[in-house]
Amino acid sequence: QVQLVESGGGLVQAGGSLRLSCAASGRTLSNYGVAWFRQAPGKEREFVAAISRGGSTNFADAVKGRFTISRDNAKNTVYLQMNSLKPEDTAVYYCAGRAVFGAAVVETAYNYWGQGTQVTVSA
Repeated sequence: QVQLVESGGGLVQAGGSLRLSCAASGRTLSNYGVAWFRQAPGKEREFVAAISRGGSTNFADAVKGRFTISRDNAKNTVYLQMNSLKPEDTAVYYCAGRAVFGAAVVETAYNYWGQGTQVTVSA
């Protein structure tokens, strides 16, 4: 099975940018659909973005136009580029994988999860 490890989180001021990485081991990530979810304190985990095996993407309305998701198959990594960050983007960000087609937007569609990386956006 695939193991996923997130990195790239940190503290950034509002309006700034961060790039999160989701690195895979154990399997070739290009064979997996990958998504990012986030969970803010006191809130349920929510969908952020997804990329299918074929490269199609989905984004939550809250991040459209600010976040992009991409793959680097040579590095076995999926990225989440986050621009124009807002304090409400503060959360633990998780990447998730599934070995089927489609850029699903629901948690239950994903079988494999990383441990998460903290993103904090200050006002």
